[in-house]
Parts: sequence; structure tokens; C-alpha cells
Amino acid sequence: MSNDLSNPIFHDEDKARAHFEAIRWPDGKPICPHCGIVEQATRVQGKSHRQGMFVCRACREHFTVTVGTVMESSHVPLHKWALGFHLMASSKKGISAHQLMRNLGLGSYRTAWFMAHRIREAMADRDPEPLGGKGKTVEVDETYIGKPKATFVSGKGWVNKRGTATKQKVLTMVERGGRTVSVKVEDLTVPTIKKILGAHVVLDSTLNTDEAQFYKNPGKAFTAHGAVNHGNGEYVRGETTTNTVEGFFGIFKRGMTGVYQHCGEQHLQAYLNEFDFRYSNREVLGVDDAERTLRAIKGAGGKRLTYRQPRSARAGKA
Repeated sequence: MSNDLSNPIFHDEDKARAHFEAIRWPDGKPICPHCGIVEQATRVQGKSHRQGMFVCRACREHFTVTVGTVMESSHVPLHKWALGFHLMASSKKGISAHQLMRNLGLGSYRTAWFMAHRIREAMADRDPEPLGGKGKTVEVDETYIGKPKATFVSGKGWVNKRGTATKQKVLTMVERGGRTVSVKVEDLTVPTIKKILGAHVVLDSTLNTDEAQFYKNPGKAFTAHGAVNHGNGEYVRGETTTNTVEGFFGIFKRGMTGVYQHCGEQHLQAYLNEFDFRYSNREVLGVDDAERTLRAIKGAGGKRLTYRQPRSARAGKA
């Protein structure tokens, strides 16, 4: 897949359809998404049928390349989907739904917003391989997103609470020189930290964190646990540092404040998946924009995202 925006797949519907078909069925043998049978699909010809339509001789069901993917039931042309995937995958800090709407010439903000969330669903790794391993270091840190929630105080009216108690909480794990996994959490307690680290980090790893108390007990399960004391101005001690994960937070927060500006709590994990995907498929790991876009499109298969609550568009407006 080319980075050149003059590529026909971004402008020609037939070329875009052939591109998506080649990615989903690289051996040229369509698989029926209804019954799973291979080599029983025939392309339907004729003006009375949609372009790209297949019929399965085994179950007699009709399908196109978008059926069984995040693009299913979408009325957005495939060449615009191809460009949308490219823009989302190649924009380091993301691209807002308003910008996506303008760049793709979509008819409404709602269409662009839902399209962006479908692409985020394609980027999501639902069962990621654990990070770390023998001789590897995993950095872990927490951050907070959003503004403190306001509470009503008698005689003062609505007052914003200070501190982080009411903010959205994120725990991120970064394998130094490798991938990242970010999780939206309800609390930052020892049981929560222990559960998440146990699910996503190999115990043979070296764990690097800051001085927060909730890392001390979970850290005992790993080969080694090094902590830097940010409160005393310590950021690096030998090989112990959390600078890598803090660098990830820098990109994530610039994207959330400068591009997306507001994120409803119910959508935070989707945005984390987007930033995790781009970071885990970055150029330093040998993945350029074209390959990253290809991997996002491949991730669209076997997933669905439906728009059942129109009000949620306002909650996650960007």
C-alpha cells in the first residue's frame, strides 16, 4: 500500500474494492462470512446487483468484502474508507472527526465520528501478547485524564473538586523498545494493579515504576522491580527509569487536548487503543505509514461496531 495520496485506491471505487479484497483474501479465495466455507463463492454479475457482491453456493447467502468487518452496513464508499484508515494510522496524535469529515468530503459529523470509532475498533488488540520476558524491561505508570468533576457546596454553588480523585484513570505498560498496552481503570489500588500486571506482563521481566505505594507489592512478583522517586527529583538511576512510558503519555495527552479536546468516559478505552496501536506499530520498529495502515485494515475483520445511541456522539465529540 502506497503513502502517495494520488494512489487510485483513495479515489477509484473499483480499485479500492480490489485493494480491500486482496487484504482480506490474499490467496484470492473469498471466505463466506456466513458459513465460513472457502472456494464456494461466486462473484455476482449484472447491473441489478451491487458491485463486489458474492454469493456462496454452500449457504446461498450474499456478501461483500465489508460483511463481517467494522465497515459492514456502512454507506461510505470504500475509497473513502481506504483514505480514512490511512489518515487515522499515519497521524501521530490522531485526527479529529471534523477534520476527517472535511478531508473525506463526508456528509455529516456524525458519519465521520462513527467512522473514526469503527477504525479505532479495527486498531484494538483484544487479546494482546504479554509484554516483556527474560532480560526485558517493562515500564509502568499511571496518568489522569479530564477535568475534576464539579460538586455542589452549600453557600458556594458548583465547585470543581481539586486533585485526581474524580478524574479518569489510565494505567500504561510499555516494553522498552517494544509495544505498549494501556488500560482504563476504575481505581489505582494494589488488587487492581496486580491483576492488570499479571494479565499483561511476563513475570520474568524487570519492572520499572515510580515511587507510588501501589506498585510495591505487585512488583515483588517480577524478576526485579526498580523505582525512581519523582518526588525527590529523581528520574533516572542507572537503567531504572520511566522516561519511555512518560514519552508515550506526552504523545497521548497532546493528542487528547490538542486534537480530540474532549473524550467521554465511555470512549476513553477506544482512544487508548488507537494510541497503543500507532505506538506499537511505529517506524522505529520498522513499520511505516503504509504498513501500519495495512495492519489496521487487517484488524477490521471479525469485528462489528453498531451505532445504537446517537447521544453518545455528543459525549465523545472531537
